[in-house]
Amino acid sequence: MKLKINSIFLLVAVLSLSAFKKPAKPVSYVVDAEKSNITWLGKKVTGSHNGTISLKSGSLKVDGKSVIGGNFVIDMTSIKDADGSEKLEGHLKADDFFGSIKFPTSTFAITKVTGKGANITVSGNLTIKGITKPLSFPATVTVNGDGTVSALAGKITVDRTKYDIRYGSKSFFDSIGDKAIDDTFEIGVKLIAKK
Repeated sequence: MKLKINSIFLLVAVLSLSAFKKPAKPVSYVVDAEKSNITWLGKKVTGSHNGTISLKSGSLKVDGKSVIGGNFVIDMTSIKDADGSEKLEGHLKADDFFGSIKFPTSTFAITKVTGKGANITVSGNLTIKGITKPLSFPATVTVNGDGTVSALAGKITVDRTKYDIRYGSKSFFDSIGDKAIDDTFEIGVKLIAKK
């Protein structure tokens, strides 16, 4: 009987100690800028333009199989037009658009992630031209078998006027007619990150 009582006490002690075990710490993954990409799409009354922009650096904080945070730096001097128009690229880098000489980078910092599994909603702060505004969008995150993390966000809509980019905006210039450029532009993001 004494042996049975001692065994019960031992079992209770083991269970109590395991309950106070430290949870695993979130793991930081570094974004592979070479394997990651950002696309953009801007629309106007008479058509649209699209292209790419490079990610300078970034990291994702992962807890188990869930992304819980991250920070990203976007290289605003790397804006490329898919049609190779140097004139358009120069205009996008000019002060009346992104002002990439004065503001060579933009940043996004994740503040909250909601949802379960691979499909989540990412919320954070986007900074363009030194102006920071909240931004949320749906994303898909996968922890891969090779130890990398993939994150995809196919359509992030950004209102450029919130970042003092007013060129060609009907919101500010009533008589612009068919030269108007949409106030919003879209970004697509594909991130690959590794430990």
